Amino acid sequence: MRIDVITIFPDYLAPLELSLIGRARREGLVELVVHDLRVWTHDRHRTVDDSPLGGGAGMVMKPEPWAEAFEAVRTAGREQLGEHAQPLVVFPNPAGTPFVQDTAAQWSQREWIIFACGRYEGIDERVYEHLADQGYELALTSLGDYVLNGGEVAVLAITEAVVRLVPGVVGNAESLVEESHSQGLLEYPLYTRPASWTAPDGALREAPPVLLSGDHARIAAWRRDQAMERTARRRPDLLPDP
Repeated sequence: MRIDVITIFPDYLAPLELSLIGRARREGLVELVVHDLRVWTHDRHRTVDDSPLGGGAGMVMKPEPWAEAFEAVRTAGREQLGEHAQPLVVFPNPAGTPFVQDTAAQWSQREWIIFACGRYEGIDERVYEHLADQGYELALTSLGDYVLNGGEVAVLAITEAVVRLVPGVVGNAESLVEESHSQGLLEYPLYTRPASWTAPDGALREAPPVLLSGDHARIAAWRRDQAMERTARRRPDLLPDP
């Protein structure tokens, strides 16, 4: 998988060198390239924004550097992946469709994703129109019903959610099957050794005996019941209508 990120704050993406994502990059499972949008400006101030037409607060990102950036990044990507490679262009945007686990699973199958990190009040609408006319596949996605200062935080979260599903990134692939949202439910409670633990307040806290039984069918049934109960209590919206 190839991932390109276009941003005015390249250093913001430094955490992608860490943990599983960093290892996946070093092992060649994922190639991730971060681009500074200001490279495609042509004034001495490296300007990427201007005041909104029609008035209003804040600033809007200019279309010219974005158009040049996308063309340069697409050219570079096709040199690596082939002249017919088509990227999915993702704009983190509070007006986009919700990013959910199913989205992560679908995008983990993509050969190439370009993330565009907007800032200020957003990107000039003509950028989206231009890209669509040029044959790009676009996706506007939102982490939730709130507004961030820019797309970089969302790209960090989305990249981790997507890349960890790429085959080979997570050592034990079975761990992906039962985690929260993978089957429409929240994950069941987890326990480890010691089975009996004396907490700092002196209370003795025991792990559920079923987990020590060695009966895998009973354990699976208990975990399923716990996942249902937890989902009903915390996220009833995830359950189908009765």
